[in-house]
Amino acid sequence: MILFLQMFSNSDEAVINKKLPKELLLRIFSFLDVVTLCRCAQVSRAWNVLALDGSNWQRIDLFDFQRDIEGRVVENISKRCGGFLRKLSLRGCLGVGDNALRTFAQNCRNIEVLNLNGCTKTTDATCTSLSKFCSKLRHLDLASCTSITNMSLKALSEGCPLLEQLNISWCDQVTKDGIQALVRGCGGLKALFLKGCTQLEDEALKYIGAHCPELVTLNLQTCLQITDEGLITICRGCHKLQSLCASGCSNITDAILNALGQNCPRLRILEVARCSQLTDVGFTTLARNCHELEKMDLEECVQSLSHCELITDDGIRHLGNGACAHDQLEVIELDNCPLITDASLEHLKSCHSLERIELYDCQQITRAGIKRLRTHLPNIKVHAYFAPVTPPPSVGGSRQRFCRCCIIL
Repeated sequence: MILFLQMFSNSDEAVINKKLPKELLLRIFSFLDVVTLCRCAQVSRAWNVLALDGSNWQRIDLFDFQRDIEGRVVENISKRCGGFLRKLSLRGCLGVGDNALRTFAQNCRNIEVLNLNGCTKTTDATCTSLSKFCSKLRHLDLASCTSITNMSLKALSEGCPLLEQLNISWCDQVTKDGIQALVRGCGGLKALFLKGCTQLEDEALKYIGAHCPELVTLNLQTCLQITDEGLITICRGCHKLQSLCASGCSNITDAILNALGQNCPRLRILEVARCSQLTDVGFTTLARNCHELEKMDLEECVQSLSHCELITDDGIRHLGNGACAHDQLEVIELDNCPLITDASLEHLKSCHSLERIELYDCQQITRAGIKRLRTHLPNIKVHAYFAPVTPPPSVGGSRQRFCRCCIIL
């Protein structure tokens, strides 16, 4: 499309304007990205009108080419796009504040997806504007907007009932009161990202479990006050849950794994890194009931995989023979598992979807074992570590020679 436009001289461009109806020209321009539209706008007055037509500006992402914009740029965009704009990303635009976003909200009332991740000047005033003017908003990202408080969640609840996805990660002023207000008005939430919201406690999760039956994705990473009590209410109220991150929530136990197994059969992703109270008993219940599991992050779990010194070949045998392993297992990380041997690799050779395996500091794994695995899985990426051979003492006063410390296969 860009080449097509660049082929014409000014006289050719004039002919195009005369021969093709405006509707068709607008259709051609609709395939261009923001940068190309801006370039076309400088060709002639006619093309300026076409390129800057609001219908061509329905989806805008400024992150890839301009992050240091000022508020007036957002105001100008909103005036140009008006009701046409459906999706806008201002991720990382540190210069954009509440005043510009109020103008934006007033002009772009059909906005559905708005990304303000890292817009640190944003405060509760912006959410008040969105609540007042943008009732069609479905996805909102406020991650790292640390001035956001419970007032923002209350405003969104009152004015944005269609909200399906909200990211308030690292908005650490939010408490259970804000979550309570949010879910009462936004019961259709499907994805909620609360990573780093350190003031949240079990009471907040009880509100989510009671009011968000459509929830599919929940991220609670480093919400340190969360315990079994709160997460069990999520499992009982959110049966459609597919992705749960509770990494760093060190208070949780096998009770969570049992609750997930009993209530959330669609679970695909479970991240519970650094949850050291989880054991084999809980994971057994989970595996028996959640047959759609695709990914688990169990790093630093006492009875899990990476950094778990009690895992043996027998455990990997059960994993490799599991119903989902043959066709769905894509990545397995076994770093620092000193008891596993080449036999574990034999157990994994029938996992045809396996794309990558991590074997750092697995001292009993050999190059020969990896080579045999590759005869069955030729495209697999294997990351392994082998201790270096101690270099011989220097002879004749020459400089001592040191070998490399590791090999990446």
